[in-house]
Amino acid sequence: MNKILVVDDEPLIVTLLKFNLEQAGFSVITAANGTEGYELALKEQFSFIVLDLMLPGMDGMEICKRLRQEKIKTPILMLTAKGDELDKILGLELGADDYLTKPFSPREVVARVKAILRRTTETNEANETEEPHYTIGHLKVYPEQFEAYFKSEKLELTPKEFELLLYLSSNRGKVLSRDQLLDSVWNYDYAGDTRIVDVHISHLREKIEEDTKQPQYIKTIRGFGYKMEGPKNE
Repeated sequence: MNKILVVDDEPLIVTLLKFNLEQAGFSVITAANGTEGYELALKEQFSFIVLDLMLPGMDGMEICKRLRQEKIKTPILMLTAKGDELDKILGLELGADDYLTKPFSPREVVARVKAILRRTTETNEANETEEPHYTIGHLKVYPEQFEAYFKSEKLELTPKEFELLLYLSSNRGKVLSRDQLLDSVWNYDYAGDTRIVDVHISHLREKIEEDTKQPQYIKTIRGFGYKMEGPKNE
């Protein structure tokens, strides 16, 4: 069952939205102020957020902005009593998926929610089927595109750095010796010179580790080589 968060400080609107959304098969959690709504959106996982613009504590614009900064991509339908076109544009620019001006029909809200969920689900499924990749924590490696991303930011990698990262990612959890990495990535071009592996590992860590002295992704196996792992809270 899709769980929806409704954030609005008008009890009548909350009651109407909750009733109609539940009748449509959704599970509904409500919040009467912006601060509570923002904390719920951070703490719990929702399929959708219905968000009023004018709220006590923290307004809808600020909530939307902060959620997108936190990389929370949950679809958002923004509600407002204002008819100002600038509010609508700003809300959409901050990351809202749709906008509805009060007064509105609760059935229209349900229809908008269903349409946006259907569209985002289809988009996610298409992305998953069209782009095979390795995902490890915040790291995504796309072999066919010869690209890698960390926290949605594209990594600037040399060809050998990418090949090394791809090999490590495709062998996640396996302990790989320096000689093995040298043979597989450099094809004997640097036979016996395992220092080149250490240098490239160091460069990769600078790009994907929060703390290079305590790496969460590329672990050193003392006296042997390296192993690719994900962060513990993955």
